[in-house]
Amino acid sequence: MPREPDTLTGTIKTILPEKGWGFILGTDNREYFFHRSSTTDFDALRVGRAVRFLPTQGTKGLRAEQLEAI
Repeated sequence: MPREPDTLTGTIKTILPEKGWGFILGTDNREYFFHRSSTTDFDALRVGRAVRFLPTQGTKGLRAEQLEAI
């Protein structure tokens, strides 16, 4: 899959499967919130897993959309 120019990579820093959300530490050293609705493979995500995502600005801070494990 070609890399989109505005995507970032990072690693899963925290994940709360029972709540359906977590945080990513991006390669830009910023934290991004993600929700299970931002990926089709939520159950495969674990702390330390490398991911690619589209960074966005949400109402409460930075968010990761279109999240995929790499």
